[in-house]
Amino acid sequence: MTSISPFPRPASASLISNSNASILAYCVASISMTAVNKYIFSGGSWNLTFFCLTVQSVVCLAAVLIGKRFGMVTTLGAYDSLKARKWFPLSVLLVGMIYSGAKSLQYLSVPVYTIFKNLTIIVIAYGENVFFGTKVSRLILVSFGLMVLSSVIAAWADIQAAINGLHSVDTSAATAQLAAGYTWMGINVFCTSAFLIGSRKVMKAFNFSDVDTMFYNNLLSIPVLVLASLFLEDWSSENVTRNFPPETRTVLIISMIYSGLGTIFISYTTAWCIRVTSSTTYSMVGALNKLPLAVTGFLFFGAPVTLGSVSAVFIAFVSGIVYAWAKVVQSEKAKLALPTTNMTAEKDMKV
Repeated sequence: MTSISPFPRPASASLISNSNASILAYCVASISMTAVNKYIFSGGSWNLTFFCLTVQSVVCLAAVLIGKRFGMVTTLGAYDSLKARKWFPLSVLLVGMIYSGAKSLQYLSVPVYTIFKNLTIIVIAYGENVFFGTKVSRLILVSFGLMVLSSVIAAWADIQAAINGLHSVDTSAATAQLAAGYTWMGINVFCTSAFLIGSRKVMKAFNFSDVDTMFYNNLLSIPVLVLASLFLEDWSSENVTRNFPPETRTVLIISMIYSGLGTIFISYTTAWCIRVTSSTTYSMVGALNKLPLAVTGFLFFGAPVTLGSVSAVFIAFVSGIVYAWAKVVQSEKAKLALPTTNMTAEKDMKV
């Protein structure tokens, strides 16, 4: 499959189906996107989130079409109205997922956002159990318990930091920000879980390629984002100036363009990772991948460093290790069971 330059592109069928390569590519994309989005959305007066997401989708879609025009993208087929109709509900969920994630980043610190993102894994795992028959082992349940524990500790540490005045705003404002952040985080968990499970079903049913997924994601999201921005956001000259102050305007515009180009990479690598692994594995990789960002949040974004917050990050990391080990054990058991199944089938045929 040929991707869009200058991003890494699979050069052979073996690389296309390589789960490790897809995970590494997704990690690079996710880290850069989360850091840039945190910078954009964490501004105290920022309230044009739908507009920023529209810019990201337009830049991504334009790059795909330009790549197709000049032969850099060869796997994108002609527009299919049936595929578009089937994918549109998922695009709405995608808008909800990205918007709620942006609002969560606006109100929550990077470490807390990172830890609570783990809860999505639990919801997805049980969703895959219902729709795809994926089993949840006892060791996986242990990792889920650690994820919940880390989330509880993170929330407690965050609330204590707000009460003790460790945030940059007063106690009442900090508490209100946390309430808004946790609400948006809950919405994000629902939208993310529904989108990932639903996209896996549609991708299999309609044989979507990674580029197809990226194309329809952005094409169908743009009308929703434009309408939301026009009707729900303040486009007065005063508010635009407040969101783009002269002293940081250039940096913000460059960051938005960069985030739009980064959307290409993360859209492609997300679809690639889901296709060659599973939506649960993809979500777990995303959670583990954001742990280095937790440290970044402590160092560069002013997140309060307390015993509770550091402990929560550590427990979240341990939960990822336990989960990864549980998946290895589950995979090995499946391999050992396969020869026995084949031998039984051969005996039945002989009889």
